[in-house]
Amino acid sequence: MSTDLFCEIIAGERPAYVVSSDEVAVSFLDTRPVFKGHVLVVPRVHVETLTDLGDVGPFFERVRAMARAVEQGLGAGGTFVAMNNRISQSVAHLHVHVVPRNKKDGLRGFFWPRTKYDSDEEAQEYAGRVSGAL
Repeated sequence: MSTDLFCEIIAGERPAYVVSSDEVAVSFLDTRPVFKGHVLVVPRVHVETLTDLGDVGPFFERVRAMARAVEQGLGAGGTFVAMNNRISQSVAHLHVHVVPRNKKDGLRGFFWPRTKYDSDEEAQEYAGRVSGAL
C-alpha cells in the first residue's frame, strides 16, 4: 500500500476532520480550504488518477452526496466540484474537491485563494454541519 498523506488519513494514522467514511470513500475537510467547509472526497483504494479508478459509479455517488451535503449543511448557494489528474495534484491520490459557493464570494476562474480555520473547534463544527446533512 502507498504511504501518501491520504492513505495515512484513510488508515487512521493521521488526524483529519472526517465528514464521511464507508467502504468506498473517505471525505474530510481540506486543511487549506478555498472556503470553510471545503471537503475532499478520496477513494479508499489507492489510485493516483481518475483513469486509474476501476468502477467510477460508486465513488461518484459519494461525490454527488457530498455536493448536496455541503450545500445543505452550510446553507451554500452551490458548490464547485473539481479534480486534478497529475498536474497540480498536490497529493498523488485521486481526490475530488467539493467547495461551497455563494454568489459574489470572490472566486474567479482557477485561482484558488486559501484560508484557514480559526481553531480546531471551528473545523470540527464545519465537519459536523456537513456530516449532519448526509
